[in-house]
Amino acid sequence: MQFRDLKKQYSVLKEEIDKVMINVAASSQYINGPWVRDLETALAEYVGVKHCITCANGTDALSIAMMAWGFHEGDAVFVPDFTFCSSGEIVSLAGCTPVFVDVDKDSYNMSAESLEKAIIKVGKEGRLVPRAIVAVDLFGLPANFNAIRPIADKYGLLVLEDGAQGFGGEINGRKACSFGDISTTSFFPAKPLGCYGDGGAVFTDDDELASLIQSIRVHGKGSNKYDNVRLGINSRLDSIQAAILQVKLKAFVDYELDDVNKVAEKYTGFLSEAFGCKVKLPVIPKGFLSSWAQYTIQLSNRETRDSVKEALNEKGIPSMVYYQKAMHLQEVFGFGNDYEYDCSNTEELCDTVLSLPMHPYMTDDDIKTVTDALVAAVK
Repeated sequence: MQFRDLKKQYSVLKEEIDKVMINVAASSQYINGPWVRDLETALAEYVGVKHCITCANGTDALSIAMMAWGFHEGDAVFVPDFTFCSSGEIVSLAGCTPVFVDVDKDSYNMSAESLEKAIIKVGKEGRLVPRAIVAVDLFGLPANFNAIRPIADKYGLLVLEDGAQGFGGEINGRKACSFGDISTTSFFPAKPLGCYGDGGAVFTDDDELASLIQSIRVHGKGSNKYDNVRLGINSRLDSIQAAILQVKLKAFVDYELDDVNKVAEKYTGFLSEAFGCKVKLPVIPKGFLSSWAQYTIQLSNRETRDSVKEALNEKGIPSMVYYQKAMHLQEVFGFGNDYEYDCSNTEELCDTVLSLPMHPYMTDDDIKTVTDALVAAVK
């Protein structure tokens, strides 16, 4: 069994994908060909924003946003403590200080209460200047922008939506990757919309920011790539990845997003009946739609979680722990156990979460295999 069955997806889309890959190969337009521009147009229309600028990967997308805003040493950027390293890494790479805030145990996303407490604390201390919030759409569920945006506006902060896992999610019909002043996503193969390598995109409604981002991703170009007017990076999406993504975007819109939600409903229905309150299942708030990058449950403690994971593995069922260590405890950031902000929810989640196989091509038999094994392991 595959955790996310990309082989099955390819077998379904093989004819179309093979055709576009051959077309790109025959064209010799391997960098920034017409497929890139067409994809950017399609992605902007789907998300509902004016501008989509593709790039080499999701981390570059975040870094380009930080560069476009011109943040520097002494600036504070607020990041959820329960996320992948890149969400905080890009803050430090820009010379700023990441301030990690706790998450909500139901949604796994940034806690608005913890965020505001951290903003107030940083403001009172006066060592750092609060500048922005990195709001991560974790496991496919958009962050609570209904609460985060008013806080950002109240304190004059910019919002960077890290939609690497959230592409396709919604809040009241509005698409993920449209909620930030700048939003980003990743096309890493295992993401809700993935290519056959690395890829990413930046979204914004701001015309000036879009022009700046287009410059930064190509060595800070001016009128052309040999006219360099600012420091930039080399971060372009290859034509072949753009062509593949056009095929996969159509499948994603036509049926994959619906199908992955049906898989989640079946998981939740069966496990709710089997476990009651013994295992905490994903919670989707009213008005929200998840794209289900992961289907994540919570066990009672680390020992139980690890033993269940091992029991599933013995039956050939892959599972993953996202994430094993809180961001503030990662050695690279240098905070350690004396971190001055309360991130107790995150620390608990790192001990208890377990993600199950999840993708649009799971059959009822696949779901039954996983849930039967999980029930046996827990009991």
